[in-house]
Amino acid sequence: MPTKVRIKLTSIDLEKIERVCSEIKDIAVKTGTKISGPIPLPRKRLLVPVRKSPCGEGTKTWRKHELRIYRRLIDLHITDQRVMRAIMRIQIPEDVSVEMIVR
Repeated sequence: MPTKVRIKLTSIDLEKIERVCSEIKDIAVKTGTKISGPIPLPRKRLLVPVRKSPCGEGTKTWRKHELRIYRRLIDLHITDQRVMRAIMRIQIPEDVSVEMIVR
């Protein structure tokens, strides 16, 4: 009986999240596991307005800092537990958070 695994990846660095997705996809293709994804979810934009003047005096000019959060979703239908072990051995950068849900 195949096990369904949903993997959610979140990162602020697009290159790192794409690299992890490609490694997971390569493992799935090599083992013949059915895969759907990586599905790009809508990115979040966090805007923080900050005053340019550090002391608060002078002109009221503002600078906006932006942080983008990228997310990917991968669904796997695993029939062999060796696939799961191979996915668990992937080197994941610190910037990338992984959430796995096994059904």
